[in-house]
Amino acid sequence: MANPNDVKEHLLTLYRHYEHEVFAILLLDNTHRLIGLHELFRGTINSAVVHPREVVKLALQHNAAAASLLHNHPSGNPEPSQDDINITKLLKDTLELISVRVVDHIVVGAESCTSMAQQGML
Repeated sequence: MANPNDVKEHLLTLYRHYEHEVFAILLLDNTHRLIGLHELFRGTINSAVVHPREVVKLALQHNAAAASLLHNHPSGNPEPSQDDINITKLLKDTLELISVRVVDHIVVGAESCTSMAQQGML
């Protein structure tokens, strides 16, 4: 997890061709080593309902210290929507309550990914 460009390239390979939205989480330990990649929610062509309770439950189950959120945009546009920004803030605030730091939220498009951390949105 040390090189953000490698992470984005891998996620692009995994999620660029989905025809529905998928919300997933990369759980990390204290040194940001990968604990696991978990797909939590599947949606429609333009949205997925994300339940913070389930995200917290998974982070606690795996004793995660940090997390990187991710989802795809079936439209191909990797730019975060206002809804993406809102859910990121909600999850960041919620996970902080259990001492899990959100380090990024990556939006996967057809040809590229957008890192909300690299865009200064976290």
